[in-house]
Amino acid sequence: MTKTWMITGASSGFGRIMTENLLARGDRVAATVRKPEALDELKARHGENLWIATLDVTNDEAVRQVVGTAFEAMGRIDIVVSNAGYGLFGAAEEVSDEQIRHQIDTNLIGSIQVIRAALPHMRAQRGGRILQVSSEGGQIAYPNFSLYHATKWGIEGFIEAVSQEVAPFGIDFIIAEPGPARTDFGRGLVAPKPMEAYEATPAGEIRRAIAEGTFEAKGDPVKMVQAMIDVAGQNLAPKRLALGAGSYTAIRKALVERLANLDAFKDVTISMDVDA
Repeated sequence: MTKTWMITGASSGFGRIMTENLLARGDRVAATVRKPEALDELKARHGENLWIATLDVTNDEAVRQVVGTAFEAMGRIDIVVSNAGYGLFGAAEEVSDEQIRHQIDTNLIGSIQVIRAALPHMRAQRGGRILQVSSEGGQIAYPNFSLYHATKWGIEGFIEAVSQEVAPFGIDFIIAEPGPARTDFGRGLVAPKPMEAYEATPAGEIRRAIAEGTFEAKGDPVKMVQAMIDVAGQNLAPKRLALGAGSYTAIRKALVERLANLDAFKDVTISMDVDA
């Protein structure tokens, strides 16, 4: 059955692959990009099945306007894919105040505002699904990506709460958590000038690994996108979808360690209530 999708950040990476695949199978897509000419070829090929708008997700008013116009133009949008984002690569002490704010404004507040803008329209149409492209970095963390992780852990916490708020309206969520994949994400990394003090630390080690190519991205982005599409089309979809063998291993290890830590201090934890 043909579906209508809205995808932010559709000009490259996961967003571009998803837009191409959905159009190829006959679905309709409302795509947002920073530069509208990025999708000229697809527009020429697919015509009215592709609606394009320019959007910077850090502009709150523009987000509301573009999302509203997309719902009006498409009539109904079944699945909104919140995908726009980038990575800030540097130790917490190295990054600038401006870089921190832009990372949070884009990945966290931008995603929140896209979701908030979609909710009234989905309530009006009595249902819908939102697929948030997060990362394995929403449940684990690498040194040198502290601000990126702050946004991914943050958006996942937001969705945990808002999904409960809107479930009575037939709106649900999927959080996709891909591990390192062979997209152009690495070329989009923003990196401050490194501090010599971190050269012999885990931050320096991961910096060298990425520079030397030993931090290997094994994930196949085409397979990952197809999995997102397939799961988004299911009646009962999982809240979280980890993507990639490395993602599964890393997230499982982190969860087991977290649970072990919780259990190790169980007596302390449960003794904190007011005495009967």
